[in-house]
Amino acid sequence: MSLLEEVVLDLERHWAGKEWDAPPCLYALVRSTELRKAEPDLADQLGLQPGAETLAALEQPELPDQDAVEDALASIAWPEAVEGCALVIERVVLPPEAEAEIPEDEDEAAAYAASHPGREDVRMVVGVLRDGARHAAVRLRRHEADDEVLTGPDLVPALAEALAATFEPDEPGH
Repeated sequence: MSLLEEVVLDLERHWAGKEWDAPPCLYALVRSTELRKAEPDLADQLGLQPGAETLAALEQPELPDQDAVEDALASIAWPEAVEGCALVIERVVLPPEAEAEIPEDEDEAAAYAASHPGREDVRMVVGVLRDGARHAAVRLRRHEADDEVLTGPDLVPALAEALAATFEPDEPGH
């Protein structure tokens, strides 16, 4: 199992113990060996063992509400010490046949999704690394068992792309 898969699954297990309807949460992923060099006290607080090669997930300041996360990600630039990032976010998913009936107005669309009988609440943990590696874990609210968590590199491609873009250098003049 890769370091990214490990940290995504650890985050998913951590969030599985929390209540649903939580705000999105962004994490910087830093190699434990680098964190130990730069911040030994923090590494000790996090329980990172000397010599162990893992990715430490460092929670970042609170993100805006669910609907503005993608815009917030577009404004993030990480320092070189950050190896990757991960996002925990909840969404409502509707069955494909309901998509055509979604109202244009955002408030009406939200109300429609919230009251739709086929809605599915999902919690997604998506992680990316600077080198392009990706991994995600998706838990459906009505399927709480750990063995029902979906995992894989391509489960949430649009969100993985948005996270990967936070590592792309800004264009000159912007």
